[in-house]
Amino acid sequence: MRNLIGIVLILIVASGVFLCLDNIPFGASRENVGDFYNSSGVKQTGAVNMVTSVVLNYRGFDTLGEVTILFIASLGLGAVLSTVKTSSREETTPSSLILSTGCRFLFPFILLFGTYTFLHGHLTPGGGFQGGAIIASGFLLRYLGCPAKRTNPSLFVALESTGGLVFTLIGLLGLTLSGFFLFNFLPKGEANTLFSAGIIPVIYIAIGFKVGAELAGIIDGLIVKS
Repeated sequence: MRNLIGIVLILIVASGVFLCLDNIPFGASRENVGDFYNSSGVKQTGAVNMVTSVVLNYRGFDTLGEVTILFIASLGLGAVLSTVKTSSREETTPSSLILSTGCRFLFPFILLFGTYTFLHGHLTPGGGFQGGAIIASGFLLRYLGCPAKRTNPSLFVALESTGGLVFTLIGLLGLTLSGFFLFNFLPKGEANTLFSAGIIPVIYIAIGFKVGAELAGIIDGLIVKS
């Protein structure tokens, strides 16, 4: 499943580059770009966070490339780890009181904070990448403080694949409806509210789960093989 999604993403990137070359204003004036984003971003995208507007609307195709790079890096590390034998240690060093207590108490709050971060990425600083990294840090704390509580790796694979698939399908749907990849085709709602900015919150949810699952899967693989 992961290999199939990877091939699909690479084909989309390659085809999009060739299709968009004629529409890129090479050499055109780039003055006042920031002023344009600040004055028109909320109206055009519905997101009050201008960074979000740029990342997932004005240059959403670049974001697809970033997600693809992360996927390829995760896939490459997985391939390397598959050649390493799993550690045969029967006993592990007990974690400190701070780590074990933090694992039991802080883990659900870290997941909650990471979820909040990518759900509100169109309203406040944050987003899918940041929220996913926070969630992965929660799993790192869990593995360090409660090593016996290992999450099933297949769950990480399923969430990662689903997140990438949702991102790609939304982009292709926008391409089908308007001729632009990741076109914001959903109602933009009222600015400064949770249900606004069209497809941007949906994409951030997909990216949050994908990034969190990829990084948590990497952590799991490194710890199991160590």
